[in-house]
Amino acid sequence: MIGRLHGIVIDCPDPESLATFYQDLLGMIRVQDSPIVIGDSADRPGLCFRQVDNYRPPTWPTGERPQFLHLDARVDDLAEATLRAVQLGATRLDGGGDNFTVLADPIGHPFCLVQF
Repeated sequence: MIGRLHGIVIDCPDPESLATFYQDLLGMIRVQDSPIVIGDSADRPGLCFRQVDNYRPPTWPTGERPQFLHLDARVDDLAEATLRAVQLGATRLDGGGDNFTVLADPIGHPFCLVQF
Protein backbone atom coordinates (compact mmCIF):
# COMPACT_ATOMS: atom_id res chain seq x y z
CA MET A 1 0.00 0.00 0.00
CA ILE A 2 1.28 3.44 -0.90
CA GLY A 3 -1.37 5.48 0.87
CA ARG A 4 -4.93 5.64 2.17
CA LEU A 5 -7.82 7.61 0.74
CA HIS A 6 -7.93 10.94 2.55
CA GLY A 7 -10.81 12.50 0.65
CA ILE A 8 -12.47 13.41 -2.59
CA VAL A 9 -12.19 17.04 -3.72
CA ILE A 10 -15.17 18.56 -5.53
CA ASP A 11 -14.67 21.72 -7.61
CA CYS A 12 -17.42 24.31 -7.24
CA PRO A 13 -18.10 28.07 -7.30
CA ASP A 14 -19.43 28.22 -3.70
CA PRO A 15 -17.96 25.63 -1.29
CA GLU A 16 -20.20 26.64 1.62
CA SER A 17 -23.50 26.06 -0.16
CA LEU A 18 -22.43 22.85 -1.91
CA ALA A 19 -21.00 21.41 1.32
CA THR A 20 -24.32 22.16 3.05
CA PHE A 21 -26.23 20.38 0.26
CA TYR A 22 -24.10 17.23 0.65
CA GLN A 23 -24.21 17.40 4.46
CA ASP A 24 -28.00 17.29 4.27
CA LEU A 25 -28.07 14.69 1.49
CA LEU A 26 -25.61 12.28 3.13
CA GLY A 27 -26.10 13.02 6.84
CA MET A 28 -22.45 14.00 7.27
CA ILE A 29 -20.93 16.56 9.62
CA ARG A 30 -18.52 19.43 9.04
CA VAL A 31 -15.10 18.14 10.05
CA GLN A 32 -12.96 21.04 8.78
CA ASP A 33 -13.66 24.66 7.89
CA SER A 34 -10.70 25.66 5.72
CA PRO A 35 -10.92 24.09 3.27
CA ILE A 36 -14.47 22.89 3.93
CA VAL A 37 -14.56 19.12 4.50
CA ILE A 38 -17.53 16.98 5.50
CA GLY A 39 -17.51 13.35 6.57
CA ASP A 40 -18.42 10.82 9.24
CA SER A 41 -15.59 11.97 11.52
CA ALA A 42 -12.34 13.92 11.27
CA ASP A 43 -10.22 10.74 11.16
CA ARG A 44 -12.03 9.19 8.18
CA PRO A 45 -12.05 10.08 4.46
CA GLY A 46 -14.34 12.96 3.59
CA LEU A 47 -15.57 15.24 0.84
CA CYS A 48 -13.65 18.48 0.36
CA PHE A 49 -15.08 21.46 -1.55
CA ARG A 50 -12.67 23.63 -3.53
CA GLN A 51 -13.63 27.01 -4.97
CA VAL A 52 -13.04 27.30 -8.71
CA ASP A 53 -13.58 30.57 -10.54
CA ASN A 54 -15.51 30.34 -13.82
CA TYR A 55 -16.82 26.88 -12.89
CA ARG A 56 -18.70 25.12 -15.71
CA PRO A 57 -20.70 22.00 -14.79
CA PRO A 58 -20.16 18.69 -16.57
CA THR A 59 -22.57 17.71 -19.31
CA TRP A 60 -24.60 14.52 -18.85
CA PRO A 61 -24.17 11.85 -20.02
CA THR A 62 -21.82 12.97 -22.82
CA GLY A 63 -20.89 16.21 -24.48
CA GLU A 64 -18.39 19.02 -24.37
CA ARG A 65 -17.56 18.55 -20.66
CA PRO A 66 -18.27 14.90 -19.76
CA GLN A 67 -18.17 13.90 -16.13
CA PHE A 68 -14.99 12.35 -14.78
CA LEU A 69 -16.62 10.63 -11.82
CA HIS A 70 -19.79 10.73 -9.80
CA LEU A 71 -20.89 9.75 -6.31
CA ASP A 72 -23.36 6.99 -5.49
CA ALA A 73 -25.40 7.24 -2.30
CA ARG A 74 -27.07 4.08 -0.98
CA VAL A 75 -30.67 4.61 0.15
CA ASP A 76 -33.38 2.47 1.75
CA ASP A 77 -36.34 3.92 -0.20
CA LEU A 78 -35.45 5.17 -3.68
CA ALA A 79 -38.65 7.14 -4.32
CA GLU A 80 -38.54 8.93 -0.96
CA ALA A 81 -34.80 9.63 -1.22
CA THR A 82 -35.24 11.06 -4.71
CA LEU A 83 -38.04 13.35 -3.54
CA ARG A 84 -35.97 14.58 -0.59
CA ALA A 85 -32.88 15.16 -2.77
CA VAL A 86 -34.95 17.26 -5.17
CA GLN A 87 -36.33 19.25 -2.22
CA LEU A 88 -32.72 19.99 -1.21
CA GLY A 89 -31.97 21.38 -4.67
CA ALA A 90 -31.03 18.37 -6.83
CA THR A 91 -32.46 17.93 -10.33
CA ARG A 92 -33.28 14.69 -12.13
CA LEU A 93 -31.13 13.73 -15.10
CA ASP A 94 -31.79 11.29 -17.94
CA GLY A 95 -30.99 7.71 -17.12
CA GLY A 96 -31.63 5.54 -14.12
CA GLY A 97 -33.26 2.19 -13.66
CA ASP A 98 -35.22 0.01 -11.29
CA ASN A 99 -32.74 0.43 -8.46
CA PHE A 100 -31.07 3.80 -9.13
CA THR A 101 -31.92 7.42 -9.95
CA VAL A 102 -29.54 9.84 -11.67
CA LEU A 103 -29.55 13.42 -10.36
CA ALA A 104 -27.39 16.53 -10.40
CA ASP A 105 -26.43 18.54 -7.34
CA PRO A 106 -27.34 22.26 -7.30
CA ILE A 107 -24.37 23.17 -9.53
CA GLY A 108 -24.61 20.26 -11.97
CA HIS A 109 -22.37 17.45 -10.64
CA PRO A 110 -24.10 14.14 -11.43
CA PHE A 111 -24.72 11.66 -8.62
CA CYS A 112 -26.86 8.57 -8.17
CA LEU A 113 -29.16 7.32 -5.46
CA VAL A 114 -29.05 3.51 -5.40
CA GLN A 115 -31.22 0.98 -3.61
CA PHE A 116 -30.08 -2.63 -3.21
